[in-house]
Amino acid sequence: MAINIVLVEPEIPHNTGNIIRTCAVTGAKLHLVKPLGFELTDKHLKRCGLDYWDIADVKIYENFEELEAQYPDAQYVLGTSKVKRTHTDVEYKDGCFLVFGSETKGLSKEIIERHIEDCARIPMLDLERARCLNLSNAVAVMTYEALRQLDYPGMR
Repeated sequence: MAINIVLVEPEIPHNTGNIIRTCAVTGAKLHLVKPLGFELTDKHLKRCGLDYWDIADVKIYENFEELEAQYPDAQYVLGTSKVKRTHTDVEYKDGCFLVFGSETKGLSKEIIERHIEDCARIPMLDLERARCLNLSNAVAVMTYEALRQLDYPGMR
């Protein structure tokens, strides 16, 4: 089963393209929650990973609630800088959903409040101008921690 990556309202095609590549090489499923800040045929998205589209499993949802309704018993781990628990403190389960917000807004307050016990952050220096990692880098860091804990299922 491995893991699932969820992008809620992604805005930058390069990031989503890179994440599609990460999904393709790890076997993770990608779930995109609308609205998307780009067309799926966008040339930048193609250049950054759409050539992996045929080997990545991608599903699209109208909103986050639709995804939650489809997977009500899933383990959700929300990436946010607004909590103390780190991504390495989480015990990832097979089939978990790693959830990330848009590049400029992050996850909505409503989603975070609904899943506050499921939130985790990636440790970073406290710098005024460097508020967070690039989305595709954050996805890769958390994805590989989850896969490491699951003993890299199906990977060589």
